[in-house]
Amino acid sequence: MKVAVPTFEVIEPNFGSSFYYSKYVQNANVKAHVWHYHPEVELVFVNGGAGKRQIGSHISYYTDGDLILIGSNLPHCGFTDEATGNKNETVVQMRPDFLGEAFMMLPETTGLQSLLVRSRGGIAFGGKTKRIVGEELEAMEGQQPFERLLSIIKILKYLERSDDYKILNAEGFAMETQVQDNDRINMVFNFVKDSFRQPIALDKVAGMASMTVPSFCRYFKKVTKKTFTQFVNEYRIVHACKLLAEKHIPIADVCYESGFNNFSHFNKAFREFTGKSASQYRKELREVVS
Repeated sequence: MKVAVPTFEVIEPNFGSSFYYSKYVQNANVKAHVWHYHPEVELVFVNGGAGKRQIGSHISYYTDGDLILIGSNLPHCGFTDEATGNKNETVVQMRPDFLGEAFMMLPETTGLQSLLVRSRGGIAFGGKTKRIVGEELEAMEGQQPFERLLSIIKILKYLERSDDYKILNAEGFAMETQVQDNDRINMVFNFVKDSFRQPIALDKVAGMASMTVPSFCRYFKKVTKKTFTQFVNEYRIVHACKLLAEKHIPIADVCYESGFNNFSHFNKAFREFTGKSASQYRKELREVVS
């Protein structure tokens, strides 16, 4: 099997601007569907729909759109696909220092630095924050560069003050600083993304990382704060959540299409991760949608 090459994404600001802004119709943002990382902080608004949220070692299923702030060099994957059902997706990517060190030290802006520090673990915003900031981000499409700059400063300040958020990765999660370590863990993430439906041998993954099994297990736990087995099972469970929401197929089929080869193990793992059975999860999701 060909392993996806980990991607370092090079981002160029829009002409006449200090950061990059783009708005995509529905699932047109196709370039981000491999695990990748970049030094820019990324703010993403998915307008409506439901899909996978894959940031660092955190994997979950979102509904009713998403608003996320992703820190510098935090690996992540695309948030929309042909089944997401979103109206559009807005992406802003900016260097952590794009406003300048002196500007970030002003009394009015000192809180922005703490927001960027929190973003290193990935932040998901909900409710009123998601709605208000989403509208502001979409309105930036028709603005001139100076207006956009004022808008993004206003948005970051609003996010800094919001208390409606969740840090996605475990406290202390951090990518290793050397590029070769970023590439190594991204290679593993990409392999799991492409292979989770089949059995995954730990010795094969360790060999891909040029490590012994014990060394790889210690390394993976140090970087992600999770065991490799836990990460793979969570990836499979989130895919099962996606299938339960998007396809009208028997739960047994969901189990096997998500990479589990034992139905009782699937039921136990699903309940441990979501706090409910697969049938209860599907029933509650349909009640929300209907």
